Amino acid sequence: MALNEALLMEFDREMANTRTCLARIPDDKFDWKPHAKSMTLRRLALHLALFPNWMTETLAKESLDIAPPYQPPKADSRKEILEIFDRDLPAARAALAQATDADLLKTWTLLQGGKVLFSLPRTAVLRTMVMNHMVHHRAQLGVYLRLNDIPLPAIYGPSADEGAA
Repeated sequence: MALNEALLMEFDREMANTRTCLARIPDDKFDWKPHAKSMTLRRLALHLALFPNWMTETLAKESLDIAPPYQPPKADSRKEILEIFDRDLPAARAALAQATDADLLKTWTLLQGGKVLFSLPRTAVLRTMVMNHMVHHRAQLGVYLRLNDIPLPAIYGPSADEGAA
């Protein structure tokens, strides 16, 4: 099995799960955060919505320099968050579907102001810094939803709110 075929199975499942969670965010809680050091719900949801674009960029380029600081697009509603996610998802899937093993084994580098933060094969970047990172933040979103009494979707099996996956 080609590397992209193995990643596509995970991609499809995790992106669908992420969209399901994003669809539950309440418009009236966008500025809410559980702690002074936490992101607002808006920032967290937007961060999640941008992961498909990060996948596309990782496959299209050999590096990313995060200085000057990245300015995300503005989003003021669940509808806008979902539009960003849905807009970028087809391009991410197409880029992954077209990636060869050679493409996925090429080194990709994250820089900050020209200083190398890390260099890894693209396949490792896609698994750790894109998909696993997205799952991490999706779990944070689950805590935000729970603390606001919003039912959690079944993701990897039943949730306390939904009996079946």
